[in-house]
Amino acid sequence: MSQTAALEAQVAFLEDTVQALDRALALQQQQLLQLRSQVATLTQQLCEQGNRLDAFGDNALEPLPPHY
Repeated sequence: MSQTAALEAQVAFLEDTVQALDRALALQQQQLLQLRSQVATLTQQLCEQGNRLDAFGDNALEPLPPHY
C-alpha cells in the first residue's frame, strides 16, 4: 500500500469518526434539552405541592382532640 493510499484511508476513517461523534453529540444535546425541560416541570410541580402542603400545614397547628 502506498503512503498516499494509507493517508487516504486514515482520512476516510477520521471522517467517519467525526460524523459518528457529531451524531452522538447531537443526540446528547436533544436528550439534555429534554431533561432540562423535565427538571423545570418537576421543579414547578414540587413548588406547587409545597405551597399546598404549607396551606394544609397551617391547619395542622390546631391542638389535637382530647381523645388522642
